[in-house]
Amino acid sequence: MKKKVIFIIGSLILSSAFLNAQISKSEASALLQKAENNTCFYNTDMKGDYQIVHDKPGEGRNVLSAILYRRDSQKKWTILITGPEKDKGKGYLQFDSNIWFYDPADKRFTFSSARDKFQNTNANTSDFAPQLYVTDYAMESYEEVKLGKFDCVVFTLKAVSKNVAYPELKLWVSKGDGLMRKREDYSLSHQRLRTIAVPSYQKVTSAEGEKSIPVNMVIQDHLRGKKINDKMEYEKTVISISNVSFAKVDDIVYTKPYLETMSVQ
Repeated sequence: MKKKVIFIIGSLILSSAFLNAQISKSEASALLQKAENNTCFYNTDMKGDYQIVHDKPGEGRNVLSAILYRRDSQKKWTILITGPEKDKGKGYLQFDSNIWFYDPADKRFTFSSARDKFQNTNANTSDFAPQLYVTDYAMESYEEVKLGKFDCVVFTLKAVSKNVAYPELKLWVSKGDGLMRKREDYSLSHQRLRTIAVPSYQKVTSAEGEKSIPVNMVIQDHLRGKKINDKMEYEKTVISISNVSFAKVDDIVYTKPYLETMSVQ
């Protein structure tokens, strides 16, 4: 009788463990790779209109418009700022693993980096490029969680590259489609610096089929803010993306002369 009870208890424990089993490490690795692949377009150029809205508590709102061009196969991208008028003609360019900022006011290119803030918003220049979650990071841990209506896996990632903006990430990826739904950026001392949320995605047709592009990205900065009425309010930047195309872009777009030419138009 005692052996029978032990057998039944053991069976129940095994059944419970099976029902609550987490995905395997190989499945988690495949999902993380899918999340990276969803941000990369290696077989085509990409072009999109971007609106960057920066809210500073107690100081108001600034709105920028820009056009982004990407050629991920050659690690090149160009951002041309189209508004407001005082910022029109400014731009960013990445090639040969270097990022340059062009200001038409003094007609000079200055060196920038993936860590630099984009036009003093809460976005970094790296936010406009492919997100190399597997290439630049090692997976420290993973766990299945619920994020709103999404069944996700949350990953803890530690940088293995010196060229990243943040040494540690927490990344929520939805299991069905491999899309990033939420991300937290951390310092070496494990301080949370930013939170990024992607509420929804849009499907855009390319020669290779449909690709998923964020409708908008909401970035909250946990270091930059102001106390208003005894309540701490943090800066926030919302990046909205529209008119996305995967048609071939002229080679000249990914060069310094292109930014110089467009700045005077």
